[in-house]
Amino acid sequence: MTCDFKLIYESGGEEHILTAPSNDGALTLTVTDDGERRRVSAAARAKVTLRAYSETAHDFFTKTTPPIPDPKGDLYFINGYQSWTETREFYGDARERDVTRLPGVLVRNFSFDRYGDATFYEYDKRILHGYDVFYVKGGSNGFAASLNAKNAYLIIEVVRRDGAVSFLSDIGGVTLEDGDEFTVCDYFYAGNFEDGLRLFRKYFPYREPEKIFGYTSWYNYYQDISEPIILRDLDALDSRFNLFQIDDGYETFVGDWLDVDGKKFPRGLSPIVEAIKKKGFTAGIWLAPFVAEEKSRLFRERRDWFRKGPDGAPVRCGSNWSGFYALDLDNGEAMDYVGKCLSHYADMGFDFFKLDFLYGASLPAYEGETRSAVAERAYSFLRGALPGKTILGCGATLSNAAGKFDYVRVGPDVSLIFDDVWYMKFMHRERISTKVTLQNTVYRSFMNGCFFGCDPDVFLLRDDNIKLTAEQRRALITLNALFGSMMMTSDNIAEYDDGKKAALDSALDLFRHARVTDYSRRDTVITVVYELFGDVRTLRYDTERGILI
Repeated sequence: MTCDFKLIYESGGEEHILTAPSNDGALTLTVTDDGERRRVSAAARAKVTLRAYSETAHDFFTKTTPPIPDPKGDLYFINGYQSWTETREFYGDARERDVTRLPGVLVRNFSFDRYGDATFYEYDKRILHGYDVFYVKGGSNGFAASLNAKNAYLIIEVVRRDGAVSFLSDIGGVTLEDGDEFTVCDYFYAGNFEDGLRLFRKYFPYREPEKIFGYTSWYNYYQDISEPIILRDLDALDSRFNLFQIDDGYETFVGDWLDVDGKKFPRGLSPIVEAIKKKGFTAGIWLAPFVAEEKSRLFRERRDWFRKGPDGAPVRCGSNWSGFYALDLDNGEAMDYVGKCLSHYADMGFDFFKLDFLYGASLPAYEGETRSAVAERAYSFLRGALPGKTILGCGATLSNAAGKFDYVRVGPDVSLIFDDVWYMKFMHRERISTKVTLQNTVYRSFMNGCFFGCDPDVFLLRDDNIKLTAEQRRALITLNALFGSMMMTSDNIAEYDDGKKAALDSALDLFRHARVTDYSRRDTVITVVYELFGDVRTLRYDTERGILI
């Protein structure tokens, strides 16, 4: 593959542009390429600050001969920035949702630009862009994936008009001293999707994830949980379940993890852990370890523990709860507090930790570190704080989660309306949406067992407190069962009628025994081929209506 390379850096108070391979005295760029893996390394001979790096790939794709007729052209896999970011195969005529085009007053008041990459990536309506893993299918074919998560994100840009591809390394702000070396980018590439998947499993060896079938309290009660509700739903579960997870709502405020709400849980959580384990289930707990909401005692009393932005104010991460802010990873007391909270629940008997809103760790800037490097040390901290425990990462950057978390959410939250309320369709790319998360579930499924076990979020079969149609609920449970390593619900299954019991039994057969052999998109329909008990079966999913057809 041939590329044009360009590195922008500062040295001696001046900006320099360097092409690779090259040496201009202050900095040397070296390229190694064996036809499968390309690495670009920088070696400093003076103090330099890296600003930007890009490659324009001229022959990234292989062409199909004869060309495949397709009125919309090629399909581009665009992997979103974090767990919740919309991720799917895009035709070239699609446009990305750009939250910065919303009225400024909405963006400022509700921090809609804080959930994804809008604070550091400049959106362009002519371009589709994704992170770390990319492929194209159709008349053109190709696959690439980054091996450089510890240093920098690899941002892949596709010009919608002509399909031109560029690779950008998110290295801005890295400072090298004389003698330092730094891997600017490192990725493997292949000429088609199938060869790319083989390399993906070579560099990220596959391990069969343990299947988790469990309950989470969130998608029925949200924060309105209590000991009677939790124990009632626990009592309804049978021996097919192996996890019971308490979600948000047990704490007084987000960030005050050691302050359990005494009105909701007058005996604390220890008796519930005992009840969960008595039934033979793993006990799970939800925390958002790197953030705290404005109303929390932590934010009021320990404002110095929070990361400050250029304006001197704490860095706001979004508008959930009363608005929430990022803890400072460089503050030893703050990190000791996070570790203390995690250890508290581990010692109580919780063995499964759903750790949420993790993008907040690397939303603030840290001088001299890339965003990817910050996420690496944040996620490594969590892994070290919970030895032997199972971690489900959520709202996380995926390449940093690989090898650190056991499971990762691969889409946004399921919505109780198929595509959420109408006005949310104009918001950020991380918005709540069953429509979006089901496509994320399908298209990120090749990461399952290589990066981590994929969590597609919940299925919901109940009739009350929901606006998904019966057909949409059927599609939701079916796709979750086929493509996930976790299968979770928030239903009180004691209320299931015979039809819902039969639907759950059928889905569990898929979850435990089916193997997807192929999936493909044509217009708005995804066709899935799978094997079950020796039979080859096919289903078709309408992405716009959310139903199986």
